[in-house]
Amino acid sequence: MTATPVTTAATAATAGNAEIAVTGLGVVSPAGIGAEACWRRVCLGAPTAAVDPELRGLRPDFSCRVPTFDAVGRLGAALARRTDRFTQFALLAAQEAVTQAGHDPAGWDATRVAVVTGSAFGGVGTLVRQAGLLAEHGAGRVSPLTVPLVMANMSAGQLSAALGVRGPSLAVATACASGATAIGVARDLLRSGACDVALAGGTEAAVDRLTAAAFARLDALAPLPASQGPAAASRPFDAERQGFVLAEGAAVLVLERLADAKARGARVLGRLVGYGAAADAHHPTTPHPAGVGLELALRRALADAGARPAEVDHVNAHATGTPLGDLAEARTLHRLFGAVPVTAAKGTLGHTLGAAGAIEAALTVLTVAEGLIPPTANLAKQDPEIDLDVVHGAPRPARIGLALTDSAGFGGQNAVLAFAPA
Repeated sequence: MTATPVTTAATAATAGNAEIAVTGLGVVSPAGIGAEACWRRVCLGAPTAAVDPELRGLRPDFSCRVPTFDAVGRLGAALARRTDRFTQFALLAAQEAVTQAGHDPAGWDATRVAVVTGSAFGGVGTLVRQAGLLAEHGAGRVSPLTVPLVMANMSAGQLSAALGVRGPSLAVATACASGATAIGVARDLLRSGACDVALAGGTEAAVDRLTAAAFARLDALAPLPASQGPAAASRPFDAERQGFVLAEGAAVLVLERLADAKARGARVLGRLVGYGAAADAHHPTTPHPAGVGLELALRRALADAGARPAEVDHVNAHATGTPLGDLAEARTLHRLFGAVPVTAAKGTLGHTLGAAGAIEAALTVLTVAEGLIPPTANLAKQDPEIDLDVVHGAPRPARIGLALTDSAGFGGQNAVLAFAPA
C-alpha cells in the first residue's frame, strides 16, 4: 500500500461531493474482540447476556461484557494504567480497523488524519472507583490520573497519540447515538477537505454498579425473564420485551474518499452514502411517540444519499427492547419503508450505549458486503403492533443496494447512516 495521499487545492475544491469509502472495521464487543467474532455471533443469533459478578445484589444482576479482556496484555502496562476501559476498547478497535484498511501509520501524512469518537458516559468506571476511594480513605487516595482517565475526549486524544496523528481530534456526545454521530461528523470532515483519512466510531465501558442502578431506577433495564436465564432478557420487537440489557464495547471505521482509496489500491468494504441527524425536542428520556426526530433524520440521510424510501433494502434498527422505544421506531420505519427487512443486533449484544451506533454501522457494512441479514435474537413472538419484516431465526440472504442504520439517545438525539456496496 502507498502512503495516504495529501489533499491538494484541486482535490479540496471537489471534496464536498466526494464519495466516502469504508476501508477498515474494528470491533470490540460482548461477542469477542474483532469484527469477525462480532459478525459470527450476531449471525448465529446467540445472545451474550450473563450474570455479572460486579452487579451482585442488584436487580437485574446481569449484563453483556466483553469477554476475556486483558488491557495489559493487549496494550502494555503503561498505556493500560493511563487509560480507562472505554479508551482501551477504542484503541483496540482502531488497531484492527487501521490494519484492515492497509494503512501504515509510519507512512501516512499524520497531519491529514482525523479522529472522531463518541461516548455517552466516558470514563464513568474510573469516576465511580475514585469516588469510592475518596469517601472511604480521603483525598490522598484519589489517583492523580483521575481527570485524564475520566474525560470523555480521551478516547480521541489517546487514539491520536497512539497513532501519532495530528489532524482534527474530536469527541462527540449524543447519548446512545454517539457512535453514529461520530461517523457522520467524520464524513463531514472528509468532505470539507479537513482530512484525507478519518478514524471514527464509538466506545463505552459503563457496566458498573452506579450506571446499572441508575438505569434500573428509570425502569429501562430488562428484568430476569420468568423461568429463563439472562440470555433471553434482551428482546427487541418482541411482545414480551421489558427493557434493555446493559453492555459495553467499541467500534471504529476507517473512512476516506473513494478516489483516494482506489488510488492506493485499498479494498473498499462499502460506501457511506448518507448521513442525517435531528432532535425530537420532546422529552429528556422518552422518545417522541410519533418518531418526529427519527423520521426527519431518516429523510435527511436519504436526501443526502440521493435516494427515495422505496430504494432502501434493509434497516439495522436501534431497537433496544424497551416498550415505548421499539414501538415508536417500528411505526416510523413502517410509515417510511413498509415491509423492508429489519434486524436488531441488541438481542445478541445488549445495549452498548454510546458505542451502539458504531457497532451497528460496522454490522451494516458487513451485511451489505456479505449479502446476508443477521437475525434478531430472542424474537419469540413479534409484538402485533409492530408491523415490520423483522428477520429472526436464521440469517437471510439478500441483495442489498442501500441499507440504513438508525440510532437514538436520551435528549431526543437521532442519527442515521446510509451504506451502499463497494
